[in-house]
Amino acid sequence: MQQVPRPDLTAAAWRSSSYSNEEGGNCVQVADGFPGVVPVRDSKNPHGPSLALTADAWTAFISGVVVR
Repeated sequence: MQQVPRPDLTAAAWRSSSYSNEEGGNCVQVADGFPGVVPVRDSKNPHGPSLALTADAWTAFISGVVVR
């Protein structure tokens, strides 16, 4: 597994998927503006841990998600 430098996310602007409803729920949030890295967190735990994925890993994740 490739190690990704951990970006400083204190000023990150997190966004949820356009498929998310207004009630929150089980959402994955991402933050833009981090070249080569996609920060990801759980919307239910905004002050909890986050992941920093490479762009390739994020693409693989999104490719595997099935929207029903």
